[in-house]
Order: sequence, then structure tokens, then C-alpha cells
Amino acid sequence: MFTYRGYQSGDEQELISLWNQTLRHDPINSKRFRHLILLDANFDPDGLRLAFSGDVLIGCVYAVRRLIPMEGTDLEPETGWIPFFFVAPSFQRSGVGSHLMNQAIAFLKDTGRSTIFFASYAPNYFLPGLDKQTYPTASTYLTKLGFKNMYTPVAMDKSLLSFTYSSDIVKLKEQRINEGYSFSVCGDQNLYDVIQFAKNEFNPDWGRAIREGLLHGLPIDRILIARKGATIVGFCMYGGYEGTPERFGPFGVDKTEQGKGLGTILLNECLWKMKQEGLHGAWFLWTGEQSTAGHLYQKNGFKVTRRFHVLKREI
Repeated sequence: MFTYRGYQSGDEQELISLWNQTLRHDPINSKRFRHLILLDANFDPDGLRLAFSGDVLIGCVYAVRRLIPMEGTDLEPETGWIPFFFVAPSFQRSGVGSHLMNQAIAFLKDTGRSTIFFASYAPNYFLPGLDKQTYPTASTYLTKLGFKNMYTPVAMDKSLLSFTYSSDIVKLKEQRINEGYSFSVCGDQNLYDVIQFAKNEFNPDWGRAIREGLLHGLPIDRILIARKGATIVGFCMYGGYEGTPERFGPFGVDKTEQGKGLGTILLNECLWKMKQEGLHGAWFLWTGEQSTAGHLYQKNGFKVTRRFHVLKREI
């Protein structure tokens, strides 16, 4: 006999254990579960749906919607997310997953949501979308439920073991400095401007990543900025997400300043600083493979390591 309910205090270790038994390519620990779910201001226990066989946890689907805005006053009232789901292997194809998913969708529908995304929930996503190669059964299941692919971001990695700061980049940097550009680590005097630049020119989550990263111990010199005169025209950082030093990004250059190699300079400056710290690699989870940034990364030695599919369903 199966029973279903929302999350209750004390479920954490059993949830983490089952997660790691089922999503074996993407395990978590107590710290990540605490930070990305329990301490998320949008967390609602009713949205974390659990299935039990007797007293044993056998499945989970997580649904979340905004209770506080990412930026300004926008609660995205029509949008909800399902960041993850899993069912114990011995109970797959038993109807447990479908029952949990129906509950999660009902939770979002009852709170006024008409659109569901899998799994691109910012700020606290575990993966940006579904990795069809790693989880083909989940891909088939979500397709049957009516989820359709919206776009396909990629994760990339680069080994720093053989990385050097090339003489060509040194010359390019000197040329841009002679034209009035400057490149430096961020200081307190730059913080407000770089946060505004990140959130207004790119994504509110990027401004949040800088702010919260620093609040949680990110060294300020892991943020690099490019300026034209006194105006910030680009930035990049590393170690800002979950305190993981080798996790690169976010990173962006003003659209009106692209084509001048500023991104190449910032990227190489950042990778050089990472290597100076003794880091052996740089990686990130999300960019468009054919985007301007994607081409820049690949030109500088990054390799695609995973492909994700951001899925959407109307309810």
C-alpha cells in the first residue's frame, strides 16, 4: 500500500539517501539539500511530494513557485517549476511516479500557475534541464506527460593543467588599455556598479549571484571587471555558486562593446587567477552552444561535457 504526503521535518536523510540511489550521476549531500531547498525562501513543504511504501520512502517530486520575487516585484504568477523527481528502482512503472507528478502539477495549478518548466528554476537549480543521455527513461516519461523542449543549454569544462596566459592575449590587453580600457579585480568601490551591470544587462540572477556569493564568503578578488573609463563594460567571476572554486561564471560583456576581445581578455585573466590558486579546472553548467559566449568558450579550449533540455508544459 502506497501513501503520499508533503515534506515533514525529519525526512531529510531518507530523501538524500534515495536521491543518491536513483540520481547516481548527480548525488547531493546534506549541505546542498539544506542550502538549495530548505533555506530557499520559495520553499513550500506541500510542494515537495513524497511517496511511501509502509514507512519506507520510495519516491519524490519537487514543485516550487515564487513566494518572493527574483527582482523588483515580479512573482512570475503564471510560472512554476519542477526541479527534480525520482522513484526507487524497484517501484518504477508502478504508478508511483505518475501519482506524485499529478500531485505536484495540482499543487502548482491550485496556486494559480499555468506553465511548468523542468528544471530551470533560478536561483536554486541542481541542473539547468534534463540530461537525456544520462536519464533517457525520464526523458521518455516527461515527453509522454506533454513537456516540450524549449532550448538546449550545454555544460562545459576546461582543464587548467596546460593553460598559460599567451603572449597574444598580453598584446591584445595592452592594445585595449592604450585605447582607454582597464582590467582589474573588483573592489568595494565597484560593487554597486557591477551588480547593477550584471542584473540589468544580463539577468537578475547574475546580480544576486554576486551579492549572495560575497555574503557567503566569496573573496572579492574572484570578481574581475573591465571598464571603459569609469564605466563597467564587462565582468567575470568564479567560486560564486555554492562556494565551489572551480565553478566559473557568471560572465558577460556589454553588447555594444563586443567584438573587441574584451571577453577573451577577461576569460583568460580569470582562468589565470584560478590557476594561480592551484585549481586544476574550470567548469560551468549553462550556456548556449552556438551563442556568442559558447563560441568564445570553445575557442578558448572549453569542451561540451553535458547537454540539457529545458522543458515546458502548459496546464
